[in-house]
Amino acid sequence: MKLNDEEKAMLAGETGEPRRWAVEHMMEVGRMFDAADFVPVAQAHMMADTESLGEAGVAFLEGLAAHPETERRVAVPMLTDPRGVDLSHYRPLGQTEEMADLERRTIAACTALGILMTDSCVTYQTIMPPVRGEHVAYGDTGVVIYCNSVLGARSNFEGGPSALAAGLTGRTPRYGLHLDRNRRATRRFIVSERPEGLTDWGVLGGLIGRLCGSYWEVPVLEGIEGAPTSDEMKHFGAAMASFGSTPLFHIAGVTPEAPDLESVCDGPPPEPVEIGREDLEGLRGNFGASGDEVDVVVFAAPQLSHVEMARVADLLEDCHVHERTALIVCTSPTVAADCERLGIVGRIEAAGAVVLRGTCFYNQYAREIGEANGWTRLLSNSVKIVNILGGYGYRPALASMEDCVTAAVTGRVP
Repeated sequence: MKLNDEEKAMLAGETGEPRRWAVEHMMEVGRMFDAADFVPVAQAHMMADTESLGEAGVAFLEGLAAHPETERRVAVPMLTDPRGVDLSHYRPLGQTEEMADLERRTIAACTALGILMTDSCVTYQTIMPPVRGEHVAYGDTGVVIYCNSVLGARSNFEGGPSALAAGLTGRTPRYGLHLDRNRRATRRFIVSERPEGLTDWGVLGGLIGRLCGSYWEVPVLEGIEGAPTSDEMKHFGAAMASFGSTPLFHIAGVTPEAPDLESVCDGPPPEPVEIGREDLEGLRGNFGASGDEVDVVVFAAPQLSHVEMARVADLLEDCHVHERTALIVCTSPTVAADCERLGIVGRIEAAGAVVLRGTCFYNQYAREIGEANGWTRLLSNSVKIVNILGGYGYRPALASMEDCVTAAVTGRVP
């Protein structure tokens, strides 16, 4: 890879061991993907939940944090994905003191590195959303696909070490979606019926992700009249990334790089694939559980926005969660603070639900939590989370937000 003078100095260790490691790591990634050089990034976003890090990962972070401050501080604003433990509410969930201690160590190390503990997978709704054409280094799949597609920024899926390396140096290898040629449409879908509600948008995203099935496929959609809401785009993209590892989509006439179909195509557009109601019901049918009892209802993946939190509070008005069912609501610390001020969190908790701040259910030791509480039958309105949690010992089912709340109150899926 071609390095400039600053990057050569980092590689030589002239700016400290953390940056030397970072450049060396990114050069290996760059060689893997035939990157010619590095591209400067405006910010980085790191997935580093303690379930994934383990003792070795936390010790690595602590090793970097032990260097002098001038050597260890990140070079650009750096954000974090949801944590593995909400330290204000972990024992009732069945998480252990060992899990909490690992979390405390991680937070201390990240803080010493100058990382902003945003603890969110919806940073684009809460803090520092990038702008069109801006290069960033993001890790969370939902953050990447939203910022690439809806905002027109540029990022690949960065693994935890790569995102950290980008934060320490302010650059990332120039490959993948940092290049114009890889942002062109390779698949074309015509949607015959506009989705209604967050879950329907998630189902559409999951189906398109499954049909694409590759990081390097870029779908463009036609037939969507009018811009979806931010939360609809959020569930759509998160499900697509979960089912297909897809980091970018275009919606003709809606997303910034696709004012029309031709703008995102090189030459003739790809042959169209039509998506109708039967196609969507085919995916939804994999997660049906009507009439079944439910152990836990989860709103997470992605974390809830202010709008979603307020809707949950409204649906729970004058209700109480069933004695044999748990209701868990995950949101970002920023959204939680605002919702506490507005009384929304209090209304949700008064109904018997648990509001977790700065975590997301599937990356907070979901298997261990399920075993500790005897939970197997899980219900959610998130297509992403039901796609994931089947591998964690759950029997996940999918329903709208309204039906999820009904199930939490009655103990049974409508």
